Amino acid sequence: MDDRFQDRFAAGRKLAQALQAYAHHHDVLVLAVPRGGVPVGYEVAKALGAELDVLIARKLGLPRHPELAMGAIASGGALYLNPDVIAMSGVSRQEIEAVLADERIELQRRETQYRGARPPVRIDGRVVIVVDDGIATGASMRAAVMALRSQHPDRIVVAVPVAPPDAKQRLGDIADDFVCVLSPDPFYAVGQFYDTFDQTSDEEVRRLLARSREETP
Repeated sequence: MDDRFQDRFAAGRKLAQALQAYAHHHDVLVLAVPRGGVPVGYEVAKALGAELDVLIARKLGLPRHPELAMGAIASGGALYLNPDVIAMSGVSRQEIEAVLADERIELQRRETQYRGARPPVRIDGRVVIVVDDGIATGASMRAAVMALRSQHPDRIVVAVPVAPPDAKQRLGDIADDFVCVLSPDPFYAVGQFYDTFDQTSDEEVRRLLARSREETP
């Protein structure tokens, strides 16, 4: 097996081969993490005959320690609050609501940027495949998936082209399935396993989402 990918599209095609068990099922939804996950997700959705949309997530940082997450929000009204962090910090309900209000504004701005006037896709009861171009620490993916749980999907699959060898162990308690093409050791950064790893533009995200809608049966 090759130990790297030409670009995100090639990585998506490789990842799609590992996801064939989910091909051509009417209830499968591919949610790509912008921006780099969208070219990967586009190829996955195309190969599986599945609907594609974006999963935008925002960490909810503590007011006095914003680097420490007390939860996360994600597309479609998904919300996760960590009761242990909230209890330990002594943060008040009013402070939580203030952070939530700010992050919901930013989430809505990004939703509008990529989705326009289209409403969020239905999550409830569906098999949701969450795709990114790779995982480093897994912290952002973990927050996104835990928020997504509040939307009651039937099954959550985390799928990436490349991740560290321990990524499945780190995410296995929150995802129903974890699919990864490459698990190299040593692992330093996602970009080291791509020949081309240029930044994906907002315009490309919008273009790929529009093309996927046209191609989806």
